[in-house]
Amino acid sequence: MSWRGDLSAVSDFDFLIGKWRIRHSTLKERLAGCTEWEVANAIDIVRPAFTGLGNIGHFVRLVNGQPYCGAPIRLYDPSIGIWRIWWLDTAGNRMEPPVQGRFEGAQGLFEGDDCLRDMPIRVRFHWSGISPTAATWKQSFSADRGETWELNSIMEFTRDETLPENPHPTDIERIFAS
Repeated sequence: MSWRGDLSAVSDFDFLIGKWRIRHSTLKERLAGCTEWEVANAIDIVRPAFTGLGNIGHFVRLVNGQPYCGAPIRLYDPSIGIWRIWWLDTAGNRMEPPVQGRFEGAQGLFEGDDCLRDMPIRVRFHWSGISPTAATWKQSFSADRGETWELNSIMEFTRDETLPENPHPTDIERIFAS
């Protein structure tokens, strides 16, 4: 092991670098017994960061006709061999607590603690279906410390390097119509 620690998994998220069209399905209400889903188009532009130890995304979509922007930040910690992922967005105007985990083969599983409506919850991110041109991300919440999970968000990624470098949410309809 070098002074930098375990770098064996530092390339786990390299597949995500680039430009992506996303079909984003979200449960209308979370941890409320809701079964109604909303589907929208989104774009994520992911760039390397942190001298190769991570990446940052520029995520945009419209939510109820209003611009929504997010920034996933992924950072690998070679001292313990795990990834941490933070999410910032314009809906909550906050940085969510990180989830952390790793890839086992072709799937990544990341978990952490957060709150929803002042209730402590567990959050799970699951990456799968990874190829050079596609990937799937799923988010689930648990209100019972991980005994049961509710799937509440699915992003189906399709690579599209023709997308603009800095898309604005109001560009979404025009881009997906073409």
